[in-house]
Amino acid sequence: MSTTAVSPETASEALAALRWKRPLVHCLTNDVVANVTANALLAAGASPVMAHAPEEAAVIAARAGALLVNIGTLTRDRVEVMVAAAEAARAAGAPWVFDPVGVGASPFRQEAAARILAIGPTLVKGNAAEIVTLATGRPAGRGVDSEEGESRAVQDAAVALARRLRCAVAATGRVDLVTDGVGVLQVHNGHALMGRITGSGCAAGALCAAVLGAGAPALAGAASALAYFGLAGERAAAGEPGPGMFQARLLDELAAVTPEDLAAGARITA
Repeated sequence: MSTTAVSPETASEALAALRWKRPLVHCLTNDVVANVTANALLAAGASPVMAHAPEEAAVIAARAGALLVNIGTLTRDRVEVMVAAAEAARAAGAPWVFDPVGVGASPFRQEAAARILAIGPTLVKGNAAEIVTLATGRPAGRGVDSEEGESRAVQDAAVALARRLRCAVAATGRVDLVTDGVGVLQVHNGHALMGRITGSGCAAGALCAAVLGAGAPALAGAASALAYFGLAGERAAAGEPGPGMFQARLLDELAAVTPEDLAAGARITA
């Protein structure tokens, strides 16, 4: 596992690689956020594809630059598609990101997550409650990442999960935590308005997949993607727009942020 520090320059290089390579990101994502996710990837410079049909999902996953598996609107049939696609991506050597949306909400979601995790993701990206649930096996309530006193528990859960799965883990919140089970990085970019629109967390997972699909290693790539997304959110929030205007401006800023902007604005600490 890597303990490489991530500088703003590293994040800048990751964004430049994304813009140059324009990776194809296969998104098995939830119905609520599919349009938001596709637009965020396009604005960032990646190419989205969303193929849920069992006849083709695995084939496309094997050919794509990266795969995102998001369980937001889960069905039994979709679990089988996700398992097949993740197995295909892993066999092809493509990075894949697991976003365990609402994993603590039901035993069905926890069982599905366990099956998907057993395939070996490159990165698990979730909010603090979701990461704690995966690490402990006990559903964590809403707001785990809203209490400062819980931050150490979230970090410990993320590290333990990364060690168990032998992959990188990102726990998002006011401060995003990214770990490979050895080193821990904190990403301080972002804005509160990002939590007031549909799909911001899901878009963050897709952007992580895109950066990994452009060749960045998991730890550095996840931290870089989250810094990029957070910086775009900060810029979109200038002037304090409402949630609707903010969402449109966030897409604009994902397209407008340059590698040089990210080098100047990324706030990543070890």
